[in-house]
Amino acid sequence: MPIADLNQQGIYFEDSGGTGPALILGHGFLMDSRMFDAQVQALAPEFRIVRWDARGLGRTRWDGQPFTLYDSAADCIALLDHLGIQRAAVGGLSQGGYCALRVALRSPERVRGLVLISTSGRADGESFRTAARQVRDLWGTPGATENIVQLYAGAILGDPRFHSPWLDRWRQTPKGHFAAAMNNLIDRDDIEPRLGEIRCPAIVFHGVADTALPVAEGQALFDALPGRSRFVSIPGAAHAPTLTHPEAIYPPLVEFLRGLAS
Repeated sequence: MPIADLNQQGIYFEDSGGTGPALILGHGFLMDSRMFDAQVQALAPEFRIVRWDARGLGRTRWDGQPFTLYDSAADCIALLDHLGIQRAAVGGLSQGGYCALRVALRSPERVRGLVLISTSGRADGESFRTAARQVRDLWGTPGATENIVQLYAGAILGDPRFHSPWLDRWRQTPKGHFAAAMNNLIDRDDIEPRLGEIRCPAIVFHGVADTALPVAEGQALFDALPGRSRFVSIPGAAHAPTLTHPEAIYPPLVEFLRGLAS
C-alpha cells in the first residue's frame, strides 16, 4: 500500500505515473481517493494523475491530532515534493477543492492550474455550522449514525445506484475521525476576499442538483477567480459528479489540461 511519511502523517496516495503533465486530486468529506477512479481511467496515461486521502479519512494513517485545511494544503505540497513534481494542476471536490484553493494561495509557484469541483471559497454560515456540530456530536450514537449516513448519501451522491460501497465505508468511520474531519470544515476560514490573488487558470464544475452546496456557490467562486477559464454546470448531478457523471467531466477537463500543457 503506497504510504508516504509526510508531516508526521502516513499519507495514502496513488500515482498513475508516466511523463505526462501532473494533476493531483483531493477528495470530499467522508469520501476517499477512490472517488476519482473514473478520472484516472479516462485521463491516464496522457496525464499523470496523483490522488491522496486526507487526514482522518480513507487509508491515510492520521496521528489523531486536530488539523486544518492549511495542514491539508501542506500535505498536498509535501506529496508533490515526495514524488518529485515541481508544478501540477491541483484539484479537488468539495473539501478537496477547499484544500486546492489554499495550496494556490500558499504556494502559487507550484500550481499550474486549478480543477475545482462542487466547492467554494466561502465559509459556512453560523446556522449551517450549528447543524454540523450537532451531526458531529451524534455520530456513533445508536441509530443516529445510520440516519446521518442516509442523509449524506442523498446529499452527496443523489441517485441510490451510486450509494454502494460508500455507505458501508461511512458506517465504519470512527467517531474521532469523523469529528476531526467535520471540525476541519466547520472551522475553515473565509478566503473569498483573497480569491483575487489566485492568478492561475481555473476550471469550475458544479452539479445543478447539488443540495449540499448549491450551484450558485460554484458560479460565485468562478466569477471571483481572475484566471477563470470555464464554468461547467452538470444537469442532474448532486455533490459528487466525478462518481455519478464522469462523462460530463471528461471532455472539458481534458481540454483544460491540454491547454495548460501547451
